[in-house]
Amino acid sequence: MPATRSRLIQIHGTNDHNPTNGRNCKLFLVVLYLLYGEKFKQQEDLGFKKPLGPESLLLRGARLKNTKEIFGVAIYTGMETKMALNYKSKSQKRSAVEKSMNTFLIIYLVILISEAVISTILKYTWQTEEKWDEPWYNQKTEHQRNSSKILRFISDFLAFLVLYNFIIPISLYVTVEMQKFLGSFFIGWDLDLYHEESDQKAQVNTSDLNEELGQVEYVFTDKTGTLTENEMQFRECSINGMKYQEINGRLVPEGPTPDSSEGNLSYLSSLSHLNNLSHLTTSSSFRTSPENETELIKEHDLFFKAVSLCHTVQISNVQTDCIGDGPWQSNLAPSQLEYYASSPDEKALVEAAARIGIVFIGNSEETMEVKTLGKLERYKLLHILEFDSDRRRMSVIVQAPSGEKLLFAKGAESSILPKCIGGEIEKTRIHVDEFALKGLRTLCIAYRKFTSKEYEEIDKRIFEARTALQQREEKLADVFQFIEKDLILLGATAVEDRLQDKVRETIEALRMAGIKVWVLTGDKHETAVSVSLSCGHFHRTMNILELINQKSDSECAEQLRQLARRITEDHVIQHGLVVDGTSLSLALREHEKLFMEVCRNCSAVLCCRMAPLQKAKVIRLIKISPEKPITLAVGDGANDVSMIQEAHVGIGIMGKEGRQAARNSDYAIARFKFLSKLLFVHGHFYYIRIATLVQYFFYKVSFMYLEPIIDTVI
Repeated sequence: MPATRSRLIQIHGTNDHNPTNGRNCKLFLVVLYLLYGEKFKQQEDLGFKKPLGPESLLLRGARLKNTKEIFGVAIYTGMETKMALNYKSKSQKRSAVEKSMNTFLIIYLVILISEAVISTILKYTWQTEEKWDEPWYNQKTEHQRNSSKILRFISDFLAFLVLYNFIIPISLYVTVEMQKFLGSFFIGWDLDLYHEESDQKAQVNTSDLNEELGQVEYVFTDKTGTLTENEMQFRECSINGMKYQEINGRLVPEGPTPDSSEGNLSYLSSLSHLNNLSHLTTSSSFRTSPENETELIKEHDLFFKAVSLCHTVQISNVQTDCIGDGPWQSNLAPSQLEYYASSPDEKALVEAAARIGIVFIGNSEETMEVKTLGKLERYKLLHILEFDSDRRRMSVIVQAPSGEKLLFAKGAESSILPKCIGGEIEKTRIHVDEFALKGLRTLCIAYRKFTSKEYEEIDKRIFEARTALQQREEKLADVFQFIEKDLILLGATAVEDRLQDKVRETIEALRMAGIKVWVLTGDKHETAVSVSLSCGHFHRTMNILELINQKSDSECAEQLRQLARRITEDHVIQHGLVVDGTSLSLALREHEKLFMEVCRNCSAVLCCRMAPLQKAKVIRLIKISPEKPITLAVGDGANDVSMIQEAHVGIGIMGKEGRQAARNSDYAIARFKFLSKLLFVHGHFYYIRIATLVQYFFYKVSFMYLEPIIDTVI
């Protein structure tokens, strides 16, 4: 039904809101009191409250998808929008050659002024001598003879400035800018920097830093999407203390267990049969007793249903529009579904569950639909407890077709395992560590059942927190903590983010060129170290030093001193440093010099659990160090924009995380491997060209200045 004027005038209400502005949209808190109908004034008790928060705010520049119609009110417009208020023009970066060129120009300007002053003084000194005769062809008028000596001095000084002005290379800037502009086309024309799969070539957003590419001493790179493909593939999982891996579309149990039988995977085998796929391989060593088969089926069923329900994945428009009671659902194959997700991890997990046989069909505002064993099950979506960086988990509360109310939670092991009171916690913890050592990204899955009385209390507390105008976030956090407890652990998942092509060779080439490489990532410690080893950032023979889990300034200082002593004692061995975000904050607060001393003596540095602003702070720290090295930052997502703008040279990877990094960078490339040619070929040649050009100009000026003197002497 279209949103016509007749429909709009039937909606009446008021709103309470807190004063805020467009910049901090997280403070956008509104409670609408809505009434529908003509007699709303006499029936105010029939209205309802509707809490609105940042998730209901459609920001300027955003596009609303998968929604047929909305009722909206413009609240911030023009320069009050978040986009306008947060707009920050890119700071003007200048290359080291340009800075040194300006220094030499200032020196030449000082020489010019000095020459003009000396020449003027010598002129008046000579004219004061009695033997000096005024030339007959240049005799002064009476007015000139009676004019002020100060004015005559200034006039003569300016005349000498005009005579000697050739010492300043006026055309240098024009010629240099022309060379930079024309030279920047060679990067875009280079077919070696063209990525055929994505049909993307290298882009030059600024030509002022071409020569800076040839002087880079530090490279700071993101991991996910920069060193890796950012294409998540489900590889392994742990269900109730038992590990499985997916091989060619099959779930294979890893290793024997003491209490297993051939029927242990009959549930998954039946799924395979119903979907005409052989998802599971059994072995003689993997057996369970018949009495445990029912429990095993229940565990697997609940685990994959949790994966299929605990997410914010959407389905393409055509399929979403078809959700309902139509006959299409029974005939829809998993391969026909196309999922869209803000997180590639969620998409990989939902697709894996579909391959196993529990297929997420779609959702609406109030329901989520899953097809299990070919049977459609509709779950009522009661609440979504959104993910946030403090909790590091998300949860959904659903009502099963049986009427049971369940909470499914998904998040990092450090946020899920402490909340669990049941399940194979220790075995799963060991499996998660093993997954991380393989470089896999891990998530833990847990659930909780609610009685009707418990849910009524939870529903009431959530509503009160979400309709609060003051301290809504704090109240929601307290409610979420109250709800997400006493969980039963179901298992863990592990997805792989493959390395990009030739990443190891590129990092090795950078190291051979004397460039230090730092990896700055938000991933957990074990995963980051494993990927650093696989990509060649760390070597197996390298002595890995760690500055992690520091709790206080004194503890951090003592650890830094120990690391400095180890480096001094083992000066022959190459060292690598691993530091997490919390320890980095402590180190930079009071022990900046000691931290820098340790970092300078390490061949490779890995910073994990990093916030975007911490990445920029690390680069700023290196920039202002006594050596004043040239820094380069590489990233692919919005989280990397701050460090890209902070570095002397910013490189954006045109990947799957949008175009924010590419738009805010100085240069944009499609793959990390292109960095080697960009620096070692284009950067090297640009530096030689600009250096030769500037040297030629100053040589020309010096020769023109000395030539009259040489002619006079000869």
